[in-house]
Amino acid sequence: MAGGGKRAQRWARPGRDRRWGSPARRLPPAMARWAGLPLLLCCLGPLLCGAAGRSRAPREAEPGAAAPGLPPGRAGSDLSGQYWRYLACRLWREGCEQPQEEGSQQSQGWSLPLVGQDYLEILSSWYCSFGKCCETGDCRIANNITGLEMDLSKRLHGQHLAKDVILRAMQGFLETTQPEKALALSFHGWSGTGKNFVARMIADHLYRDGLKSECVKVFISLFHFPHPKYVDLYKVQLKKQISETVQLCKQSLFIFDETEKLHSGLLDAIKPYVDHYDSINEVDYRRSIFLFLSNIGGNIINQVTLDFWRAGRAREEITMEYLEQHLCMELLESTDGGFAHGHLLEENLIDFFVPFLPLENHHVKLCVRDAFLARSLPYTEEVLEEVVRMMVFLPKEEKLFSAQGCKSVAHRINYFLP
Repeated sequence: MAGGGKRAQRWARPGRDRRWGSPARRLPPAMARWAGLPLLLCCLGPLLCGAAGRSRAPREAEPGAAAPGLPPGRAGSDLSGQYWRYLACRLWREGCEQPQEEGSQQSQGWSLPLVGQDYLEILSSWYCSFGKCCETGDCRIANNITGLEMDLSKRLHGQHLAKDVILRAMQGFLETTQPEKALALSFHGWSGTGKNFVARMIADHLYRDGLKSECVKVFISLFHFPHPKYVDLYKVQLKKQISETVQLCKQSLFIFDETEKLHSGLLDAIKPYVDHYDSINEVDYRRSIFLFLSNIGGNIINQVTLDFWRAGRAREEITMEYLEQHLCMELLESTDGGFAHGHLLEENLIDFFVPFLPLENHHVKLCVRDAFLARSLPYTEEVLEEVVRMMVFLPKEEKLFSAQGCKSVAHRINYFLP
């Protein structure tokens, strides 16, 4: 899995403001909550005034008549009050459950106009961009499990085991009020089978800002930790990065790409954060999520898949229990890097080993179709087949599995554009 520079371009996020050449700064949480409030009120003012005006419309049309279901003079103030309570609930989780007064709008079946709700949603999202809005954590956390499930079903091809394991692991972890430890998932398989793709997908559905979120940190072995002689310095920096991120955001996501090339000393430095500790230096890491992406185990995964095919059995018949046994044996016997011999494996701190199966012809074809759709380009079945024929398939006899998976598919379709 060479080419750390290209991978870094996909993953790395700028840490400095390009316009000024200085570190990007954010307001302290206490100031951030109120910094944008004056402008927020200016934006909200027309909505509230407009709401009051609309509430007076019936009285102006019919002098002496009150708005239906409302005492005279209360329509505008009550409507404005409801808008404000709705906004406070969205931003600070305050006043979300208000007791209903007898004869109030809500008791009469009245609700906020949809246009007003949409407007407030936009305002609240903008306001939250200044910093944390909720006492319980970062309002930018989405934890959209439904969206993740749909994305895995529609966009991840040929990976029935990965879909099931990842979805169950994520949903169970996020629904647990107090986990015993941080969630640690280890992705294994050939390059191009979807490991990075799924990691980005998880970030996109757990956080509104995806990989740009301050709650998400990505580490690429050969890019962030290139020199073994500096491993002690890397350990200090890595521990500091993990600690600061979790203090800022309890539910943090850490992605380690090319884990097989990561020094064993760095893996051991990560070990305490995924172990069964209530806290380390008064910081609780049990709501964190760690993803380890590795090519180790790809050969045994491919061999099992090939054996099933040769036996005339569908790849969907491969069970997690059957493949995980072979995968664990491969990892323990591997001499490729320090991952296989680190404390993470020896002390059973990896919660799930997620196998990514090699992709067959029809899976790659689906990836090609997705690449055309992503760019809103027209395509034909003949064009899809032609792109697939450009790929290399192994083994030589059967030519069953794509050697590159779905990698480079997005670029290959350029050859077929007018």
